[in-house]
Amino acid sequence: MNSLPDGLIVIAKRACPTCMLVEPLLKELAHGPMPLTVYVQDDPEYLAGVPGVIYDKMLETSFRLNTEFVPTIIRIEGGREVDRAYGWHRGDWQKITGLDKLGYDLPEIRPGCGSKTLEPGIAEELAIRFGSVKLASRQVEIGDAEDLMEACFERGWTDGLPVVPPTQARVVRMLQGTTRAPDEVLGPMPPDLVPCTVEKVAINAVMAGCKPEYMPIVLAAVEAALIDEFGMHGVLCTTMFVGPVVIVNGPIAKAVGMNSGVNALGQGNRANASIGRALQLVVRNVGGGRPGEIDRATLGNPGKYTFCFAEAEDSVWEPMSVERGFSREASTVTLFPGEGVQGIVDQKSRTPESLARSFALCLRAVDHPKLAMAGDALLVVSPEHSRVFIEAGWSKARLREELERLLQLPGDEMVVGAGGIAEGLPAAVAGTTVPKFRPGGLNIVRAGGSAGLFSAVVAGWAASGPVGSTPVTKEITA
Repeated sequence: MNSLPDGLIVIAKRACPTCMLVEPLLKELAHGPMPLTVYVQDDPEYLAGVPGVIYDKMLETSFRLNTEFVPTIIRIEGGREVDRAYGWHRGDWQKITGLDKLGYDLPEIRPGCGSKTLEPGIAEELAIRFGSVKLASRQVEIGDAEDLMEACFERGWTDGLPVVPPTQARVVRMLQGTTRAPDEVLGPMPPDLVPCTVEKVAINAVMAGCKPEYMPIVLAAVEAALIDEFGMHGVLCTTMFVGPVVIVNGPIAKAVGMNSGVNALGQGNRANASIGRALQLVVRNVGGGRPGEIDRATLGNPGKYTFCFAEAEDSVWEPMSVERGFSREASTVTLFPGEGVQGIVDQKSRTPESLARSFALCLRAVDHPKLAMAGDALLVVSPEHSRVFIEAGWSKARLREELERLLQLPGDEMVVGAGGIAEGLPAAVAGTTVPKFRPGGLNIVRAGGSAGLFSAVVAGWAASGPVGSTPVTKEITA
């Protein structure tokens, strides 16, 4: 705040038992040697008749004084704060007031209560009204008779499902989930290459149903989508099925309650659902990636609403983040350009060799059994299946090596016309073997419930050559 008059300031509210405890002291200080001003947050009748009491109805003074608890006592000298104490602590109050006998008949210590300025909803409104938070995005006025949900539909802001209306207060609350400045530009969001700011991400995170603590993950996912190698513009424009699959590794996944277990690829977990959806809404609402316009998918897939999960890291297998060069302590987001989920059912294999052959046979179907190096694959191995490999001493790397060996395919079976199928590779591959995936194109993660001998394949898109998308990983920061 600007220069304040010398003396004592106390912020209090009637609803706080500790404020009521010190009420006699406030009456005493009002007639003491130092000028006293008491700002009351909730009741204009509190301390009625005591000089220097002001009803802080709009909570402006409480906000500007950065009040976190009541009662708060502040000493002002030379127009500046020189000391402050929270709650009731006899020694602190005596020191600040200079009165050695103050409160001798009260308990030595009593904790205070939370300031009214920090109550949900109020804190954000105060930050907008009196604080430094200034949202740059255009505000849209909604008529009194308009339904907020319907207004979002009518303006084309949704993915076909209802969104949370992004009020200023909700956006400010979302921005509290990151230390990054609202006006920081993350980069140009495809396809329209519109500058994507932290604030724009926060708006869409609100609409997606995120909590503020998800913001660092959402921001990292957006930044990953902006990496050239991922080719977000191509992921949108292709007539293929793909959309961004978000895989989260590291301590943050557990900290925000992400699901890596039962139904990890399905519904029911707020963090998984809303983080993936927030990225999709940013692409739509900031970048302009709307179906039927720049998004030209012939069929698409349900994962284009949201496809986000955490890798289960409770085994000896290296997490994807470590395989991609990060430490175990790092939290990361990996984007994979993925299609739908193709299930692998093998409930009989009890040796790694047998189960690897099952996996390889299913992986051969990616794109088409007669196509090779046309796309990557994400193999999601369930805990029961992974146990078969782990108990035999197979690491992820060992499994990948075996699958790549098994997926060296006979060119004679792959050429155009082989098997009576016109689809296939050029005749030049006849008499050779062809790798199903490009080097590094087979990705493996571990996720799912502890019961069920089921794993899954998520097909990737056009990973070979200069056109297409390559999985990318971004470290998550605050």
